[in-house]
Amino acid sequence: MKDAFGAPQSLLVLGGASEIAVATARRLIARRTRTVWLAGRPSPGLEAAAGELRALGAEVHTVDFDALDPEGHEAALGKVFAEGDVDLVLLAFGVLGDQAHDESDPAAAVRVAQTNYTGAVSAGLVCAAALQQQGHGSLVVLSSVAGERARRANFIYGSSKAGLDAFAQGLGDALHGTGVHVLVVRPGFVRSRMTAGLPEAPMATTPQAVAQAVESGLRRRAETVWVPGRLRLVMSAVRHLPRPLFRRLPV
Repeated sequence: MKDAFGAPQSLLVLGGASEIAVATARRLIARRTRTVWLAGRPSPGLEAAAGELRALGAEVHTVDFDALDPEGHEAALGKVFAEGDVDLVLLAFGVLGDQAHDESDPAAAVRVAQTNYTGAVSAGLVCAAALQQQGHGSLVVLSSVAGERARRANFIYGSSKAGLDAFAQGLGDALHGTGVHVLVVRPGFVRSRMTAGLPEAPMATTPQAVAQAVESGLRRRAETVWVPGRLRLVMSAVRHLPRPLFRRLPV
């Protein structure tokens, strides 16, 4: 349960080695989060993240989880909820893919879609059901501004995030009034390992800034946050551009 100050006591991260997830966990541990579950494929990165958070004083566990194995999601995540209530679930996994390559390799494009969308649908529904059963908790879904309107340069990734965003919004509506809160987070270009080597986009942000926005959104029980916030107005304009004009943009 959340403490007297409204801070979550327990956190489950799906995609436990994510830089945004680790940055968020650091902030929450500073606000008295004491138990953290990092769910992801076994890797040195996952163990390093667990060690970093343990050094901050949290009790940290790792659990084997693969977004591409939806048949195993209920068993893997069920073990976490069987240990006790989870106050906050952070769905933070995803892959960018390689647009130029994936256009000519449909199997690779499908892998991006399965990771970012179908894997998230499966894991999101499993966690939502568990949160609803316990009667409280928040589910934070890391979406992207790329899902607002698919660009020529990354429409495979963008379309997967568009599906994820629509799913998360609908799930939030379905859970309204149950005691479970869903927060959709839409960052712009985030400077991270995933975007290393790519040209930096305007209004680029950092994992730390996204983590701060997540924490603020949770305190306000917001349903959607943009990082940075001014992207909301920018993307509203982009979303309504006529397609002939949109095609001419250098994006």
